[in-house]
Amino acid sequence: MSAITADPVDTIVTTRPAHPPIPLTRVAGVELRKMFDTRSGFWLMASIAITAVLATGAVILFAPDSELTYESFASAIGFPIAVILPMVAVLSVTGEWSQRTGLTTFTLVPHRERIIAAKLLVAVGVGVVSMFVAGAIGALGNVVGTAITGTDTVWNVSVTEFAYIILANVLGMLIGFMLGVLIRNSPGAIVAYFVYSFVLPTLSMLLASTQEWFADLQSWVDFNFAQGSLFEGQMSGEAWAQLATTGTLWLILPLAVGLALVMRSEVK
Repeated sequence: MSAITADPVDTIVTTRPAHPPIPLTRVAGVELRKMFDTRSGFWLMASIAITAVLATGAVILFAPDSELTYESFASAIGFPIAVILPMVAVLSVTGEWSQRTGLTTFTLVPHRERIIAAKLLVAVGVGVVSMFVAGAIGALGNVVGTAITGTDTVWNVSVTEFAYIILANVLGMLIGFMLGVLIRNSPGAIVAYFVYSFVLPTLSMLLASTQEWFADLQSWVDFNFAQGSLFEGQMSGEAWAQLATTGTLWLILPLAVGLALVMRSEVK
């Protein structure tokens, strides 16, 4: 009885084609479009220019002629901008969870750190561009206002001081970004930002006014207080050290915790 031998079968090996990674610039472009695509996002971004125009008009209408300076316009515009920009940063992150777009986003780009990096780049870019737009609106208001009243046009904000103001607003925007990454819920992050911006500074000032030991320590533990030197345009070596110390405590460390949670959290 002869042995039965099987014919050799060729093994077919299929190789998965390697696709180049999606460039970070393309991911950032998508994140930028997502800020404007929805109706609420569009009007939130438009509110930056709208509030700047309204604040400029209010200074022209109600400020005394002697106070029609570029500093007055910059201060009037700066307050609403300082509130709106962190909201932009918060919603750019929390929208992935609140609007349930995270599953699609993190499926198309599985590396979550690239998504977060793109959101951070876009948030900082929007903040810087918004400050230049607001500054241009304030400059136009300064020219128009002094022309109407017949007073001299005063440019009492230097380039360095304007750079400090931009940095202060970007830091405020990064606080909003950090809270968005840490909490990942739009209402919760927004409430947390207002507590951080308005409640904690008030408590810090009250404690500093009643406790001498905290008055000496305030500039080293209160990030809002440390940023005050930026708005005043007076940054010494000690002021930079205080800003770095408080920024590490209130921004970098919580952001690191938030990033670790984002990398591990389940996307539904």
